[in-house]
Amino acid sequence: MGPHPAVAAIRLAVRRVLHDVLTHHCAQDRHEPPLVLVACSGGADSMALASALAFEAPKLGVRAGGVTIDHGLQEGSDLRAAEVALRLRGLRLDPVEVVAVDVNEPNRVAHGASYRGGGGRGAGGPEAAARDARYAALDDIAERHGATAVLLGHTRDDQAETVLLGLARGSGTRSLSGMAATSGRDGRYRRPFLDVDRQTARKACLIQSLPVWDDPHNTDPAYTRSRLRHEGLPALEKALGKGVVEALARTAQLSRDDADALDAWAADAEGTVLDDTGTLDIAALFALPPAVRRRVLRRAVIGAGSPAGSLFARHIEEVDRLITAWRGQGAINLPGRVGVRRQGGRLVIRQG
Repeated sequence: MGPHPAVAAIRLAVRRVLHDVLTHHCAQDRHEPPLVLVACSGGADSMALASALAFEAPKLGVRAGGVTIDHGLQEGSDLRAAEVALRLRGLRLDPVEVVAVDVNEPNRVAHGASYRGGGGRGAGGPEAAARDARYAALDDIAERHGATAVLLGHTRDDQAETVLLGLARGSGTRSLSGMAATSGRDGRYRRPFLDVDRQTARKACLIQSLPVWDDPHNTDPAYTRSRLRHEGLPALEKALGKGVVEALARTAQLSRDDADALDAWAADAEGTVLDDTGTLDIAALFALPPAVRRRVLRRAVIGAGSPAGSLFARHIEEVDRLITAWRGQGAINLPGRVGVRRQGGRLVIRQG
């Protein structure tokens, strides 16, 4: 008799990712077994992921380790992180690390056991600050251990929430594409559970008697994602019927396909509007479809030094009006001290 369907589902999802990691690893002509780490908070999603990795990795000759991040946002978080590390070691994962981050400080301490996240509680709020600190720490751990991949426990439900948040921001197709199954430097971050719902992960933990920790922040209405999870999505399902989460996850994939195609078009179009001096031809830009033109402008502005994370749709719309609604307006100042001005038939983008 095989494993419970929930356990089988999470193992299959992880097995597929590990096969992909092995293929990529072997293509680089590496002979040592790859190391795959799981980022585990102790919640049901990441504990289910850790258990599946621990089960599947040895069968494929993959080394498996784990890391838990202590954000220091709750009393006793250090003790809880230590408990999670013990659970990971109990699953025979090795290496296992606990890393503390400080989400309130703007600078990160390199090569240590403590990190400070970028941005504090400014733009993006505490959720974004915690995320930035977490990824900075995970990047450092992966580099230090030479890990080929880091597995993240985001589920289909998380993907649906991300799509709704992107819709609320009005940030366009790329924002609606949600989280990628593979992201980060050299495809470091892998999300095996984007086709697995949250209940399946929790059921798998229950069946395997895996202890889980439910983060109180996940039910705290002070956090946007928490309100969306416990109020927004249930309201949508009540109004529209079941299947909203699945539909939003499909929207993410379709939007990602469209965004990838438009990005590729924009990359090709950039060569037709950019001259040797780094200025852009207004007439050639005007002739492009708006979705492609705005992507070309975004690429050019980021290339000039504007941070991608601080550049929003409204910024690009202002730049676009220099092309489509020219009324003699002056230079536009963008994040990163980048200025954009119209000069004759050219668009000049310079930092400083």
